[in-house]
Amino acid sequence: MAAINKIAINSPSRQNPSELETAIAGALFDLESNTQDLKATLRPLQFVSAREVEVGHGKKAVIIFVPVPLLQGFHKIQQRLTRELEKKFSDRHVLFVAQRRILPRPKRSASSRSNQKQKRPRSRTLTAVHDAILTDLVYPVEIVGKRTRTKEDGSKTLKVILDEKERGGVDHRLDAYGEVYRRLTGRAVVFEFPQGGADY
Repeated sequence: MAAINKIAINSPSRQNPSELETAIAGALFDLESNTQDLKATLRPLQFVSAREVEVGHGKKAVIIFVPVPLLQGFHKIQQRLTRELEKKFSDRHVLFVAQRRILPRPKRSASSRSNQKQKRPRSRTLTAVHDAILTDLVYPVEIVGKRTRTKEDGSKTLKVILDEKERGGVDHRLDAYGEVYRRLTGRAVVFEFPQGGADY
């Protein structure tokens, strides 16, 4: 089936795609075939996998994981693509996140140090990957501030301030962003817009 070509060659989903992944591959293939202005941009784009999560209030979100090198290509058409896919998958938010790997912190023992061929890139650290997931989730909205709130019981909540200019376009998606981030990272996050002239 030609649509399955939209699932990346190195993706484990390619052999046994889920029903959702097959549906997304088909939807992307249809858009590529039937939408003249998206055709050239969509043709080289593929995704690695997809999953659906409950985000509260009876809503669901579809997370589409894409290869990091293709993320920029998705960004070029992401707003249009999100609108088109949300028409096909009604009552679901569609979110694009790059498929990144977190490498473990290098061990301190001398034997393991000598086995390490190269230094762990910063982009593969837990913090960098979690930051990148945040940026992916809210794209194209800009993050203008972050604060970590620690409660008395020691639990932490990350507060993310988004660009006020985009309030009208994404305020209905904030719960979905928060729940998807929690599912992917295990961390609590709250998305907000600036409170009149607050500094971050």
